[in-house]
Amino acid sequence: MTETARLRIRGLSVPTGAESVRGILLILSAYLVITGADVAVKWALPEVGVAVSMIARGVIGALAVLAITRGRGIAPVNGRLLAVRGVLHCGVSATWYWAWLSGMALVDSYAIAAAAPLLMTLLAIPMLGEQVRWRRWTSTLVGFGGVLFMLQPGGDLWRFETPFLMVAVVAMAVTRIWTRVLSATDTPGAIAFWLMIAHIPMGLVLLPAFPAPDTLPGPGVIVALVFFGVANAIAHILFARAFALAPVSALAPYEYSPLLIGGILGFLIWVEIPAWTTVGGAVIVIVAGLYNLHRERVRRAQERRDG
Repeated sequence: MTETARLRIRGLSVPTGAESVRGILLILSAYLVITGADVAVKWALPEVGVAVSMIARGVIGALAVLAITRGRGIAPVNGRLLAVRGVLHCGVSATWYWAWLSGMALVDSYAIAAAAPLLMTLLAIPMLGEQVRWRRWTSTLVGFGGVLFMLQPGGDLWRFETPFLMVAVVAMAVTRIWTRVLSATDTPGAIAFWLMIAHIPMGLVLLPAFPAPDTLPGPGVIVALVFFGVANAIAHILFARAFALAPVSALAPYEYSPLLIGGILGFLIWVEIPAWTTVGGAVIVIVAGLYNLHRERVRRAQERRDG
């Protein structure tokens, strides 16, 4: 069975090169926005904690999605998968917030998350029937080699939180695949809205472990939480649209982009200076991602010539 046939059986469109490039541009925009949201919540976490941050993300993010979509298209179609994906994603969110609250640098957590692209590329084969050709395998494996260079056992990235984040990365890769699956049935607005909604009960469940502060947060923290919620809404709409346009294997290498953005912001805000192994590995993964974008552009040009 061809890749085209497998995708159509799952209700997924077969992307053209132009659609893949649009998807890549959308996901790069999403990562830029979501990194800003991560900076905001990392700054607010010491004052409000993990549970309150998740509740704020859910309430403000859901309202933002409603405002952006005007309530159109948010009714769930594949409600079961939306719910399961939401719960799993909330577990990922809580793990990351706990790691940041425990003092892990933004760029170090992103370095661990950079293991996700290879997992996404691998999982897309049995879960979606995507065909990964040797050039995408090469770019993904080169990027993963950069991750291994950063994530050396006993190195600067190894601390108590690291194994928990590694488990969360596996869960995150699965949720990315499910985003692609959901794009066949649900709108980007619905995918983002129900994800935001899931954070509200999950945040309430976590309140005993991460109690709310005794006093109201300051105005600066409130502004940060509002930005955090709105930015998450925008980013996840962009994520859903990107995965509707492009195959997972084309988008996976751009999981590396927060390394660069987060490294710059972490240095400017918290003076976080990554180890030289993190910087060297980041260069490798960024080059791998740029090569993958080049290959998509070549494929688009070939399609235009053949058309």
